[in-house]
Amino acid sequence: MLELAQSETPLFPMFLRLAGRRCLVVGAGVVAEGKITALLSAGARVTVIAPRSRRRIACMASAGRIVWHKRKFRVRDLADVFLVVAATSLPQLHERIWRAARRRGVLCNVVDDPPRCDFYYPAIVRRGALQIAISTSGQSPALAQRLRRQLDAQFGPGYASWVAQLGEARRLQMCVKPSIARRKKLAHEMVRREFPQMLQTGSARSLDRS
Repeated sequence: MLELAQSETPLFPMFLRLAGRRCLVVGAGVVAEGKITALLSAGARVTVIAPRSRRRIACMASAGRIVWHKRKFRVRDLADVFLVVAATSLPQLHERIWRAARRRGVLCNVVDDPPRCDFYYPAIVRRGALQIAISTSGQSPALAQRLRRQLDAQFGPGYASWVAQLGEARRLQMCVKPSIARRKKLAHEMVRREFPQMLQTGSARSLDRS
């Protein structure tokens, strides 16, 4: 019943701040490496549990970027953990991790097992502060990747600098402290002025800050 309810319940999309949070990855193979890299890019404090690891993961541990415990998973490894990713080739171990995480209120992602995921890794297009995340709720990662490639071609590298300019203009507006309604109007005007050009070329002129 739990698995059925989760598969039918709509996801709540959000972007998490993981900086400084303890995140656990069980497994140190090819799939785990990608999960670890994504967590590190968000500033998470990553611990890896695995008897063996790929060379790159071992190098991360040697460089102090992650903590690697060269052993099998123990339930107590979930203590004080914000989220856990189970990325091994052992279904029984994944089930054990999932159930232990549920009991402790730890967010869990079991790779290639949507019913045992509290969250999914979306396909992402990044342009500086702009992030476009695509999810099919685990139904078709292949479709998510195809859409990511299309959006990657549509949103050129110029969006990174444009979003930075919009952010700077917003900070200047905050210093002036206009009313909320006025601030929203100015923000939408700035986006509307440049957006058609961005869609065509992926680059924008410097924003008028007068």
